[in-house]
Amino acid sequence: MTQDTLTAVFGWMTILNFAVLIFSTVMIVSLKDWIAGIHGRMFDMQPAEMRMVYFRYLANYKILTLIFCLMPWLALKLA
Repeated sequence: MTQDTLTAVFGWMTILNFAVLIFSTVMIVSLKDWIAGIHGRMFDMQPAEMRMVYFRYLANYKILTLIFCLMPWLALKLA
């Protein structure tokens, strides 16, 4: 696999992961009460707890996307 191919793979992987992150954020923000109700009943949690879980999920997803997608792409672009 060439460096150009790896750069393209990491670039598209970054774009797709950020698209999922943005979609998840929009869905959680716009439908927070409905989603928190469903997930709260599924996992026997209060809506306030679900909001913390959502925040933690979005934060972890963003950090992992930055570390495992964006940083390798930047390193390959700079090399």
